[in-house]
Amino acid sequence: MDAGKAIYETVGRLRQRRTGPLVLELDLTEGLTEGPPADPLAAVLSMRKTRLADVLSGLKRARQDPRVKALVVKIGGHPLGLAMVQELRQAVIRFRASGKLTIAFAETFGEFGGGTVPYYLASAFEKLYLQPSGDVGLTGVALEQRFVKGALTKLGVGYEAGQRHEYKTAVNTFTQDHMTGPHRESTGRIVESVTETLVAGIADGRRLDPGKVRELIDRGPFTAAEAREAGLVDELAYRDEVYDVVMRAAGDDAHLLYVSRYARGAAVRKLPQPMAHGVALVHGHGMIKSGRSGRSPLGGGGAMGSDTISAALRAARRDEHVKAVVFRVDSPGGSYVASDTVWREVTLTRKVKPVIVSMGDVAASGGYFVAMAADVIMAQPGTLTGSIGVYGGKPVFAELLEKLGITSEMVAEGANAGMFSTSRAFSPEQWERVNSWLDRIYDDFVSKVAKSRGLSRERAHELARGRVWTGADAHAHGLVDELGGLEDALALARKRAGLADDAPVRVYPRLNPLERLRGPESSEDKSAALARIRLDAWGPLARLSAELGLPAAGPLILPAWYTIR
Repeated sequence: MDAGKAIYETVGRLRQRRTGPLVLELDLTEGLTEGPPADPLAAVLSMRKTRLADVLSGLKRARQDPRVKALVVKIGGHPLGLAMVQELRQAVIRFRASGKLTIAFAETFGEFGGGTVPYYLASAFEKLYLQPSGDVGLTGVALEQRFVKGALTKLGVGYEAGQRHEYKTAVNTFTQDHMTGPHRESTGRIVESVTETLVAGIADGRRLDPGKVRELIDRGPFTAAEAREAGLVDELAYRDEVYDVVMRAAGDDAHLLYVSRYARGAAVRKLPQPMAHGVALVHGHGMIKSGRSGRSPLGGGGAMGSDTISAALRAARRDEHVKAVVFRVDSPGGSYVASDTVWREVTLTRKVKPVIVSMGDVAASGGYFVAMAADVIMAQPGTLTGSIGVYGGKPVFAELLEKLGITSEMVAEGANAGMFSTSRAFSPEQWERVNSWLDRIYDDFVSKVAKSRGLSRERAHELARGRVWTGADAHAHGLVDELGGLEDALALARKRAGLADDAPVRVYPRLNPLERLRGPESSEDKSAALARIRLDAWGPLARLSAELGLPAAGPLILPAWYTIR
């Protein structure tokens, strides 16, 4: 009798979970991953992380699902990039517009630290709760760069570098001891543009005057009590109290479900027909390198390998069931040659079917290079893009080696055989070759920008010169076509291809387990797009890159200090 009762109760609970009210939950404590794992190591490292695409698709479906009553999000201390925050914010606003309750909870927005961007995300919610011991680090936006020229000089290390042009300031870390005029101008405009976006969003979300928000930013950070007094948060409460509120609002029989689990469950229940026409989604994440995508087991971010991305684009281009391609780019750039390889595949794909680029947190330098040939480029206002320029050079350790009592001799055939040696400076003739290389890359970059974006060569150069733009400013200048996120790009791709609004999206390359095991038959095989664990860097310039102290990526790259969180 007891066993029968237990079974009956269990069945009842399962039935209720399938049919009862839902409260969707999202925990951002560990952050989000941008796309699917690119390689086995990435799969392990991101095993417990939620994917942005799952959150976006889950919230989109939940808007129309009568079972879903509310969304509760814990905004943690893990930093999220500004563009990713804007993707989430947009999804929350649309979910909220469907009439469902949205609640954000944070233990703190910066514990003795800044928390402007996380707070900007929280301001999109209908109700905002803060733990009584927490703070609101609404302090504004700051970009800081350190210069090591003075330290290098003391060590006896010189640095020789060229750049195209005055706004391509990545190398200034080594060649300057302060911001140049163009450097300060461009950085100042980035900070100003981002601040405008943040102020407008917070003012709208918290129903405050923009002038009041700027005043509050100058007064921050705030204790919890001060934040409530200023109208920055609604209530001070602990997690259990917040969850009591949301569960009471949803109903006694409601239960919690992570947004990602909700999205995956919906995908399983509604599997698309294998031959259904749809949209291919190709992810390009990380620094751009020749070869296959992947990451080093020694640490660091993933890499966008030109072979991997090119194979994925070819597979999507040749698949008759793919009617449009969305290329998601989240990259600071890297190798010029690898970027050009991907650019070519985007160009070829565009001739066959629509290609829409969706930019993530950053799509600059080489990241802009691979994107510029698309039919439409979409970015968030806070995306960092542009940086159309190039730099290159080397350190010279001659004085340091002399101080250390180290001598160096070279035997070489060829006038320039030792030009990349770090024990001697460039000769005038070698500088001519370096400058010729820089001019050739810059001219090719700008010419392709002009052709791809429908600009004159002069206008493209005016917008280039190595300058970094926010997505908002890039849109105003024609480097970006539309402002929006991944869901907007997918919707536009469906529209351009004449597909239904719910046409399936498939990540490319699509490989079955057998294809993953057997390996590619040729470079034309779609399994050639498999990623791997990488141990290489700049290819033949790997040693030089390491000695330069530069990111192991290439000459078209945006410095990591351009990060707004």
